[in-house]
Amino acid sequence: MVFRPEAEDEVLEARAWYETRRPGLGKEFAQAVDEIISRIVDNPLAYQRAHKDIRRAVLFRFPYAVYFLLVGEDIVVHAVHGRQHPSRWQSRS
Repeated sequence: MVFRPEAEDEVLEARAWYETRRPGLGKEFAQAVDEIISRIVDNPLAYQRAHKDIRRAVLFRFPYAVYFLLVGEDIVVHAVHGRQHPSRWQSRS
C-alpha cells in the first residue's frame, strides 16, 4: 500500500479537524481509515471504479472515501477525501 503525499496530508488534516470537534474523534476517524485500508488490501477488486481506473472505498461512519488505483501488485492511494467534492482529486490520476 502506497499513499500519495496528498492523500497522506488529507488524512492528517481530517484527523486534526475531527479532533477539534471532539477529543478522541480524530483518533476514531484514523481508525476508520485503517479499517477500510485493511478491507481494500483484502479485496481491492470489490470496490467500484469512481473515475477511470481509480476505485472508491467509502468509510462507514465518516463522509469520506479512499480513492485508490491498482498498479500491478501495488495499491496506490490517490486521495482520502470527502465524498462531496470528487473533482478535487480527479486531476491526480
